[in-house]
Amino acid sequence: MSEETKIHTLDPDKWIDSYADYLFNYTIARVSDAEKAKDLVQETFFAGLKSMKNFEGKASERTWLISILKRKIIDHYRKTNSKKGKAEVRMNFYSDGERDGDWLEERVPQEWNGGADAEMESEELGAALQACIEKLPEKYRMVFEMKTIQGFDTEDICNELDITSSNLWVIIHRARTQLRKCMEDNWFKK
Repeated sequence: MSEETKIHTLDPDKWIDSYADYLFNYTIARVSDAEKAKDLVQETFFAGLKSMKNFEGKASERTWLISILKRKIIDHYRKTNSKKGKAEVRMNFYSDGERDGDWLEERVPQEWNGGADAEMESEELGAALQACIEKLPEKYRMVFEMKTIQGFDTEDICNELDITSSNLWVIIHRARTQLRKCMEDNWFKK
């Protein structure tokens, strides 16, 4: 019987001995938190037990468990990056210790109402910001524009660019840090 037509079976009594280390290593590389990785592996085993009746035997036990684990990891990041979670994410706006201030992830600047001067200043600010965006490394620029300007969903960006959601948030953070530095050097020091 070839590997393609082989029907695989489940043996939950051996899951911990056979797959716990592999699943943990897979998870820790994606969530960087040992306790959360252990929880996700445990949730994977419980979900596997609950859905054993759905196992068709087309994939190996390990492949099937990994597919469950991937969904658990995605759910973890969705929960972390939900609106409630984002409202708690703060990033220091200034790099020096003399000034303080944080960005709340979900805060959007209010519209300016200052007439012609404000409109001209707004256009200049927009041009300076666009110039700084264009200076970003290509991948940073692409991810930043897709997420922040074009409003794509995290999952769509990750699928399109073949990156993980944690990688996306690291790229967004680095892009914002570089933009902040560029704007401080080219706009705020005028």
